[in-house]
Amino acid sequence: MKRTDYLERILKARVYDVALESPLEPARALSARLRNALLIKREDLQPIFSFKLRGAYNKMAGLPRARLARGVIAASAGNHAQGVALAAQRLGCRAVIVMPVTTPRIKVDAVHARGAEVRLYGDSYAEAYQEALRIKRKRRLVFVHPYDDPEVIAGQGTIGMEILRQHPGELDAIFVPIGGGGLISGIAAYVKRVRPAVRVIGVEPLDAAAMAKSLKAGRRVTLDHVGLFADGVAVKEVGKETFRLCRALVDDVVLVDTDEMCAAIKDVFEDTRVVLEPAGALSVAGAKAWIERHGARGKTLVAVASGANTNFDRLRFIAEEAELGEHREAVLAVTIPERPGSFKKFCATLGGSNITEFNYRIADSSEAHIFVGIEVDGRAETGRIVRNLRKHGLTTLDLSDNEMAKLHVRHMVGGRAPFAKHELLYRFEFPERRGALMKFLENMRSDWNISLFHYRNHGADYGRVLVGMQVPRAEMRQFTAFLRKLGYPYADETRNPAYRLFLV
Repeated sequence: MKRTDYLERILKARVYDVALESPLEPARALSARLRNALLIKREDLQPIFSFKLRGAYNKMAGLPRARLARGVIAASAGNHAQGVALAAQRLGCRAVIVMPVTTPRIKVDAVHARGAEVRLYGDSYAEAYQEALRIKRKRRLVFVHPYDDPEVIAGQGTIGMEILRQHPGELDAIFVPIGGGGLISGIAAYVKRVRPAVRVIGVEPLDAAAMAKSLKAGRRVTLDHVGLFADGVAVKEVGKETFRLCRALVDDVVLVDTDEMCAAIKDVFEDTRVVLEPAGALSVAGAKAWIERHGARGKTLVAVASGANTNFDRLRFIAEEAELGEHREAVLAVTIPERPGSFKKFCATLGGSNITEFNYRIADSSEAHIFVGIEVDGRAETGRIVRNLRKHGLTTLDLSDNEMAKLHVRHMVGGRAPFAKHELLYRFEFPERRGALMKFLENMRSDWNISLFHYRNHGADYGRVLVGMQVPRAEMRQFTAFLRKLGYPYADETRNPAYRLFLV
């Protein structure tokens, strides 16, 4: 399909029966701090608090009356489901939404409230998608794809049309979150046709970078696992049509981590008093990272705030991580002599720095390993503190980017177990549903002892779990088979320095 075809499709898109022309608002406080003019496209203000209703409605409104009368079906764990349900309600047709069984009740209830039939199936979107295709064939329903459909892409492209109309002046770049690629494909298809000098830059999480890896490889890449924190963009494989468009039209893709997304949520809240979902704040996080990487000053940038459907239970975790993402807290492991007065000397070495957290338990007669949080003003100050501590003879390790240390170890300091022989340490993502732990235990050999277990809920669709297991080296082949059969995302943390310092 030619780019000009998309321009016509976008101009003719039927989205305003259900969608509003969302405002393009300056983020004044954040702009001043970044020394660039950052504008936020407020798609979080749509009736379903997300842009997804644009593409869903445009696709469904263009269906022949006879096909629409048979009903539609979609697979989704959130915003697309609500978009299809709202469109079906407005168009007076039946909608079936297949959602993973791990979907939070608040999202299921929101789809029910729009009059759609909800089917809960599978642990993941991929399983729900296959079930939706089965039901589609059986009941002859129309499948509404969340991103890989020209009419869905065109519906999302109306956001690009609005941005250029709302800001006809100088504009350097538009930052857009990428999941399957429908949103950025639609925006790029319009912007590059009308104002090709404006850069269109995608943003993905580091642990769900399907588009970035596909563009680098020159073909669509399927990820083995995706991080689920930004569940709205947690896609293992981008669309065929969206990949084609992104390859031709997108200027760059920026990757950000969980801490940076949390910091961006806080930034937008301070400017708007709205709490975005992680995927919704992705573009702001990407704009900040791009500015830092390029040393940009005086640019005019737009970030698309794609949605605000977040669970209230998540706010605790977001608040904790935001300071790290803003580089306003450093997390350090420091070794000091195990003798009276050492802690006082350590604090004196820090000078006027404010300690935000201090974890310690005696474990050795000569050395003490302390886990400490320190208030800082950026990475540069963290570096100065680390160098100063080392200058005074204190072995210091910066753990500010160590996920296991931040998620688990900081809550477990003092739990040493020198008798836990052959211990392996793994970090897992368990689906947040009944039976997830039992599945783990039933698949694990009964003669492998669990020597450590830490779980902390932070309101997501999955649980982050740290597990220590005593597995003899001769049985590593069986252990690898266990991990493969279990099917949960995991990371080997056995060599993590935070584990070695505080838990061994």
